[in-house]
Amino acid sequence: RTATVCVVALAALSCVAAFTTPSVFTPARLTSARFSSAVNGRAPRAASLRMEESAAPEAKERTVRAPVFDEVCEQTGITLTRYMMEVARSNPDLRDLESLIGGISLACKTIANLVDRATITGMVGYQDGGGSVNVQGEEQKKLDVVTNDVLKRALKFTGKVGVIASEEEDTPVFNKDAYKVPGGEGKYKDVLADIGSKYVTVFDPLDGSSNVDANIPTGTIFGVYEEAESMENCVMEKGAVEGQCLLNTLQPGTALAAAGYCLYSSSCMFVFTLGAGLNGFTYDRSIGEFVLTHPNMQVPKRGKIYSFNEANRWNWDKPLQEYVTALQTAQGETGVQYSARYIGSMVGDVHRTLLYGGIFGYPADTKNKDGKLRLLYEAAPMSFLMEQGGGLSLTGKTRIMDLKPQKVHQRVPFLAGSYDDVMEMRSYYDACDDPKIIKRCLDRLEGNI
Repeated sequence: RTATVCVVALAALSCVAAFTTPSVFTPARLTSARFSSAVNGRAPRAASLRMEESAAPEAKERTVRAPVFDEVCEQTGITLTRYMMEVARSNPDLRDLESLIGGISLACKTIANLVDRATITGMVGYQDGGGSVNVQGEEQKKLDVVTNDVLKRALKFTGKVGVIASEEEDTPVFNKDAYKVPGGEGKYKDVLADIGSKYVTVFDPLDGSSNVDANIPTGTIFGVYEEAESMENCVMEKGAVEGQCLLNTLQPGTALAAAGYCLYSSSCMFVFTLGAGLNGFTYDRSIGEFVLTHPNMQVPKRGKIYSFNEANRWNWDKPLQEYVTALQTAQGETGVQYSARYIGSMVGDVHRTLLYGGIFGYPADTKNKDGKLRLLYEAAPMSFLMEQGGGLSLTGKTRIMDLKPQKVHQRVPFLAGSYDDVMEMRSYYDACDDPKIIKRCLDRLEGNI
């Protein structure tokens, strides 16, 4: 691969001892019990009606050995290419993820260039002059369509992705080429093909695409799941999604093998996790590589920023209204008045929250009782990142990672950020005895939506 050749060619340059990471990391599994005990440790604000929470879906426990870098080339730093090569060497069972992450990062570089040049190339405005609508009923921008195609092709070409689910696709897309075998048909007929592991990849190709025309930050969000069972015999007929394919796609966040986002802003950043901590890489255009600039990212336990679209304030749940009022009037647990910051692009708002702390959310309201963000390819991957950085992500009361999607484009409320800030927010929901809110939370947990 070009990127690998670049790294090898530069390896002859002088190198220096540098960054090392812990050799072994076992992902922490936050549980509902932990949430309950944390809340119960505080003095209740009012008589609290506790909701019974179902057990989290079973997920495959994995121990990921993080790479150790004894030497680092002073000209290139630690590139994403080298990082994934070292991950594969330390974790042979993750070798196929090396190709997959490489495909995603290449797509992100391409999208970064498309976004940078959108005004020059005319890739602004609505697809087909307006009227092109995705399955969510949202009018598509030109870049929505193009970036979706870029990611689909990049993932398909890795040969490691069996099913792809996207915000811009009505149903999951089955990649039959990933299951070609020796002696089969087409280009694999006389080739000894390496079948290897197959993954389900979900993504929002260009979050905040409506902001491109105004040069406001946008981003790509992705999540990677292992196959729940082989999809080799998965069949698509007349646009219908065969049950086996859908079963592999609709997995809870606890089953994620990897997740991340790429931020297109003043610089282009690739932030991702394999379940062994959170790392951020900045795109160095001079060498065409993402370079590690934010190792072992950690969300501050407390912040001083809240980030919501306050135009919807009076449509929010009463507990959230009370919580935000407390932050604005210095009546919260810290006694400090918080500042408001809101970009309106999930990737930008989450990135700031990861770095500075505080709380960001797109909550439920009277118009959108399940919020606006999609569970499968927005809320769950971002929740995985937030927890890997030591933060927390809830619907208001329920851990988002525990929710099993009932449909591909299911929406869910999203409130995430610093652990202590999110737990303080949750204490307001714990003290709420509104039967409608309680029923809604229980229905979401039980999949009755």
